[in-house]
Amino acid sequence: MPNCPKCQSEYVYEDRDLYICPECAYEWNPNETVEDSDELVVLDSNGTRLADGDSVTVIKDLKVKGAPKDIKQGTRVKNIRLVEGDHNIDCKVDGFGAMKLKSEFVKKL
Repeated sequence: MPNCPKCQSEYVYEDRDLYICPECAYEWNPNETVEDSDELVVLDSNGTRLADGDSVTVIKDLKVKGAPKDIKQGTRVKNIRLVEGDHNIDCKVDGFGAMKLKSEFVKKL
């Protein structure tokens, strides 16, 4: 049996056509290609994978603490950067400056 791709545990077991790690609960199909586990995967509201440099559109009005107005639905944000954390998009929004957004409130153009 191979070690777990996420935590490198040696206690992997097979259940039907999947390998399962009991330590981190990661499941994978050994017949599919395994992506690099260090790579950050961020999905937009439609489930489309985002990458650094993509352009996105805000799908709902977003309130901004300390700002007199909201970021309106349909606002386009260019050249995003993906980061770790709850607010996983780092970007500059026209009229607001640098901010962090949640990927669940944007869709890829």
